[in-house]
Amino acid sequence: MSTKRVGILTGGGDVPGLNSVIKSVVYRGTEIGYEVLGIHRGWEGLTHVDLKDPVSRSRYIEPLNRENTRTIDRSGGTYLHSSRTNPTKMQELPPALSGQQFPSKQSTKNGVTSTLYDVTPAVLKNIEALGLDYVVAIGGDDTLSYAAELNRQGVRVIAVPKTMDNDVRNTEYCIGFSTAITRAVDAIERQRTTVGSLERIGIFRVFGRDAGYTALYTAYVTSMRCCLPEYKVNLKHLIEILVADKHNNPSNYSLVILSEGAEWEGYTVKEYGPADAFGHRKKMSVAEDLSNEIKAATGEETLVSDLTYDLRSGSPDFIDRMVAFTFAGMAMDAVKEGETGLMTAIRNGCYTMVPIPDPKLGPRKVDVATMYNTEHYRPAYDRKLGLPMFLMRE
Repeated sequence: MSTKRVGILTGGGDVPGLNSVIKSVVYRGTEIGYEVLGIHRGWEGLTHVDLKDPVSRSRYIEPLNRENTRTIDRSGGTYLHSSRTNPTKMQELPPALSGQQFPSKQSTKNGVTSTLYDVTPAVLKNIEALGLDYVVAIGGDDTLSYAAELNRQGVRVIAVPKTMDNDVRNTEYCIGFSTAITRAVDAIERQRTTVGSLERIGIFRVFGRDAGYTALYTAYVTSMRCCLPEYKVNLKHLIEILVADKHNNPSNYSLVILSEGAEWEGYTVKEYGPADAFGHRKKMSVAEDLSNEIKAATGEETLVSDLTYDLRSGSPDFIDRMVAFTFAGMAMDAVKEGETGLMTAIRNGCYTMVPIPDPKLGPRKVDVATMYNTEHYRPAYDRKLGLPMFLMRE
């Protein structure tokens, strides 16, 4: 009987805890008799690899074992590296696929028309050539949307959710979220001394394109005001609150944290640069725009701090290590049982397996009615009795 083989990859932005998943999948795999192949650079590893070329193969495919993964969980990032490759919407065919025919469609954005190729047939061919019985995909909405597509194509897939935005559907927790909050709190507490010393209004910006969990939970434990993508605040009222906070503070300063996708009435966050493979463009800083509005309306001085990439760097905290190792064990249990199309998750505070989210539903959003005080622009601290540890139900 031949040994079964699992391919594992990480896609999208890196977060602390990914290496813990990778290591644990390898260790658990060896216990149940599976080989594990690491696929470098996310889905790019299955679209760009030329398995007949030893150089290309060694760049994208790496057999993983206890020796080469023994210490990787001691650091952040991802040992397998990452990319935002979307095999269903490739603007250019990689050299390994040059001259081949693939389904395509025309896409027009900002007046520019381009051809998008769906190279899923090549991905399926590479999965077969590598002898992969399973693919374990670790990622956020974008990465897992293609995992769902592969499952529809007949590939046995198990997903593991990760994102510091914590916005993957069907789960209350994603790897990377706790460390991001911990880092944000540490940074704000350090910078609080400077904001206070200069007697300014401190404005902090964090990731959160579509969902405001990172801003909301940071505000929850630092007693700050916050603005989320899910609710457009009234600018005049927000400024009044921040100025009142400053004047009522014996140290004469106030703080607010904004998701990158936060907006106020009559304002839309500006975007710039080309869209990535999943259609996302970078957002201009809403924190800088709020700073300008405050200065124009009140003359108050501000201090703007961008807490974005720093929150996803470095080693994971205890919660992310624990969840990462647990999710990895759950994923391999599902592999052993022959399950497919499932994602590791936490529901009602308990570990469970759920269907990989339907990409058409988009990211999970903050429930404004129960989690956000729309009068005071801060987290809601009431009605928490009986809720799971992370104060939300999926």
